[in-house]
Amino acid sequence: MSVPVVEVADLHVSFGPVAAVRGVSLAVHPGECVALVGESGSGKSVTARTLLGLTGEQAEVSATRLRIEGLDASGFSERQWRSVRGRRIGFVLQDALVSLDSLRPVGKEIAETLRLHRAVPRDAVRGRVLELLTEVGVPEPERRARQYPHELSGGLRQRALIASAIACHPRLLIADEPTTALDVTVQAQILRLLGERKRAGTALLLISHDLAVVAELADRILVMKDGVVVESGPAQRVLREPEHPYTRGLLAAIPTAAAKGARLSDPAAPPLRRAPAGEVVIEARDLARSFRGHRAVDGVSFELRAGETLGIVGESGSGKTTTARLVLGLLAPDRGSVAIDGQPWAGLTPRRRRELRRHIQVVYQDPLSSFDPRFTVRRILAEALDVGGRPRGEAVRLLEQVGLDAGVLDRRPLRLSGGQRQRVAIARALAPRPRVIVCDEPVSALDVSIQAQVLDLLAELQAELGVAYLFISHHLGVVQHVSDRVLVMKDGRVVESGDVHQVLTAPTAAYTRELLAAVPQLDTTASLVRRAS
Repeated sequence: MSVPVVEVADLHVSFGPVAAVRGVSLAVHPGECVALVGESGSGKSVTARTLLGLTGEQAEVSATRLRIEGLDASGFSERQWRSVRGRRIGFVLQDALVSLDSLRPVGKEIAETLRLHRAVPRDAVRGRVLELLTEVGVPEPERRARQYPHELSGGLRQRALIASAIACHPRLLIADEPTTALDVTVQAQILRLLGERKRAGTALLLISHDLAVVAELADRILVMKDGVVVESGPAQRVLREPEHPYTRGLLAAIPTAAAKGARLSDPAAPPLRRAPAGEVVIEARDLARSFRGHRAVDGVSFELRAGETLGIVGESGSGKTTTARLVLGLLAPDRGSVAIDGQPWAGLTPRRRRELRRHIQVVYQDPLSSFDPRFTVRRILAEALDVGGRPRGEAVRLLEQVGLDAGVLDRRPLRLSGGQRQRVAIARALAPRPRVIVCDEPVSALDVSIQAQVLDLLAELQAELGVAYLFISHHLGVVQHVSDRVLVMKDGRVVESGDVHQVLTAPTAAYTRELLAAVPQLDTTASLVRRAS
């Protein structure tokens, strides 16, 4: 085999008393993809950042070998590391909106990399920027180069970020959760693009908690837990015949049609028994809403019953979240109506709207941004309990319902893990005793094991309380696992609806078939399945 582009042996990284990485060894060769998988806090990203000299001044780093393209990098100065970043190693992060400079067009962002490393003559920079945007599949590159990150879709932003990362033809590309929170079709495009770079000879270090994404690209997999590699080997062997209990647990936690009704976080536990759906709690009729002449929602109708979960799927811009905001009464429809327990939002007095709003709550994708960071959990829950007319002393009982204890009451959101924050968000939504909870991408940014715990929790609460869920997600496996019925939306309209199993296993609409074809697949026995494309 060829000489590794990057090679590290017995890597240790500590931050004070915390040992973030312990004894990790890996090598990535040209044209090879090595994947690091594991939960948050497992040491994946710290390992990757060490290869770029980005662990920070407070970190203590040691390794018996750290070589980049044959150079000993163990004693690199900051100046030497700056010459590595971008030229020898490209870095693609998860959130392009945060990674790209919001104050300048994306073309200038890409141009900076070229100028910094003097990759092309000055008079050739603009042409090279347009070539890069074309290379990563950005349409109308001249126009897009002049646009700011907020003017681009999530997929186009991620492509622009990849263009910046590959501008100087780096031999290694590190992709840290590059498709998390992207729509399934956009995710497929990004995976195809990364696959093309790999086939062109670029070494790829992929960091992901999504094992189906890993299966799409990886040649070898390293599974990390608590800073240690607990299992490694060829991708097909690790995914088909995992040896370590932790790896088996990660695979078992993936929501699939076969796992429907089972507890993902504990497959051996008895499945939950669900009562049949009850009376109609939400009735939406012919909803339409436009923004600046663009019809975001057009003719959407559905019913949601007590104890039932209705999934809504579709790409960004399909109208999913606008539909949810209409249901929540946060937007007024241009046409149509929404009724909660038979009472329409339209025509209600402000006081009556506030009373009715208690019955419909929401859980967002990112609870950290939906909480006031100054508030403790105690205050967050106290406000929600006040809305529901319940005593503040019930905060502990709410936490117990979502699997937390009183020890988190005096913590602020930043001191909680992602899974704990989402549990607090669910507790807050439950506080007013709602009839309906709108779940807007509630697990898309969570590790697979934490995702499994949250999905199990939602199922347990539904069985216990009879609450109805309007569940919005781009993750078709999650929707198939949690939903009874599903709406598939495109360009503001419902293109297909019905029983979730029927729609997602035998779709009639061409668009639904396109969505399903774009999903990276692991079969129900956790074996590796690669799409022919």
